[in-house]
Amino acid sequence: MGKVTGFMEYQRQEESYQHPQERIKHYREFVMRLTDAEAQVQGARCMDCGVPFCNNGCPINNIIPDWNDLVYKSKIQRALHVLHLTNNFPEFTGRVCPAPCEAACTLGINADPVGIKSIEHYIIDKGWENNWVVPRPAEKKTGKKVAVVGSGPAGLAAAQQLARVGHDVTVFEKNERIGGLLRYGIPDFKLEKSHIDRRVEQMKAEGVTFRTSVLVGKDFPEKIANYAKEIVSPDTLKAEYDAVVLAGGSELPRDLPVPGRELKGVHFAMEFLHQQNKVNAGDKVKHQISATGKHVVVIGGGDTGSDCVGTSLRQGAASITQIELNPRPPVTENKPLVWPYWPQKLRTSSSLEEGGEREWAVATKRFDGADGKVEKLIACRVEWKDGQFKELPNTEMALKADLVLLAMGFVSPVGQVLTAFGVEKDVRGNVRAATDGEHSYRTSAEKVFAAGDMRRGQSLVVWAIREGRECARAVDEYLMGSSSLPK
Repeated sequence: MGKVTGFMEYQRQEESYQHPQERIKHYREFVMRLTDAEAQVQGARCMDCGVPFCNNGCPINNIIPDWNDLVYKSKIQRALHVLHLTNNFPEFTGRVCPAPCEAACTLGINADPVGIKSIEHYIIDKGWENNWVVPRPAEKKTGKKVAVVGSGPAGLAAAQQLARVGHDVTVFEKNERIGGLLRYGIPDFKLEKSHIDRRVEQMKAEGVTFRTSVLVGKDFPEKIANYAKEIVSPDTLKAEYDAVVLAGGSELPRDLPVPGRELKGVHFAMEFLHQQNKVNAGDKVKHQISATGKHVVVIGGGDTGSDCVGTSLRQGAASITQIELNPRPPVTENKPLVWPYWPQKLRTSSSLEEGGEREWAVATKRFDGADGKVEKLIACRVEWKDGQFKELPNTEMALKADLVLLAMGFVSPVGQVLTAFGVEKDVRGNVRAATDGEHSYRTSAEKVFAAGDMRRGQSLVVWAIREGRECARAVDEYLMGSSSLPK
């Protein structure tokens, strides 16, 4: 805990942001880290609550009260050690995690919760600045080889854990650069890619090998097959490695099959975001999807939709409207009813604070256009009734739309990969693999494991890290008979 009476003496201190009109001029991060004094005060607010619900609310079970207390006592290097016990990449979660730990904070029952995410951000940044984050190579090698398919947070976490207990780990990534969703899905203004680069260098020093521009699987459509420089078959991986971890993303986007879907100017959100991140990295992108001077409609109210809003603003869109099928949630949650679980309440993303309009309870009926190009979106107001959304009479509307971005989530991993490995799938099209018991994270295919979005479906970065860590332990137990890795 922090100071005994700290929660009564101090108020929550939010991280400061660069002004919206300034930050939309660039793609760099705009959140200012807490100062030493601010972090110490936030650490002081942590209560001696007996049962640390924050720890249970966090998917990776961060030992939050301990490092809050250490920050309060200005023992930052020790706080970093405690943070790294459960989290391989706190620089990612300290920036992009929605912080379910804060929703579970006991102080949040009748006051503002402890700023856990901002303290995590502070600890890891201080760690890098002071060169406290160093490679931790294994003391001895096991002689076992593991292939990890996918270099998102799940794949990176699994690879690092396995390398640290002495296995020779190779990570296969279809893109030119390592990072998966972290690299190509999350905009630079939320997560600058230098954070990924320095973790990759640390992992290389720990013995991890990275192979980029490599597709794993077979029978890919020509568009995907041309995406990479090399295609490796599952049979090759299973022959050359003692274990294989499937840690790719849930990449098949949810489509919107309405009239006019074929019109030019209607795109999946990830196509749009991926291209801008490549441009930011210095790559040349042919026929880039651009919002410059266009009326943009973003369909979907989640994080991906918010990222489309922020990116469109930076590209100079003429107007931006984000529409959401669900009704507007309450401004504040009913804490006695939902605590310590994640509450449904109105949240305004940093991108919407920069600009754009948001509409609730709106469904798309069709896209209209001319000469094969979208010009407007025809929508209506809806309400949830009798187990379905129903159109409200006399509510049809037309929204100007030169560019429509579909940000409605993802339904499953790329099918060619799973089919090629011959693994069983669940009803949602994900890899079937349990997370407990003797065969945890093991698929129906011999020596093949699965973790992250490919196994559990579209989820959070923090959940991917958890799955990668737990899968690494399961692989280690499979290879060695027992494991010293944490669960």
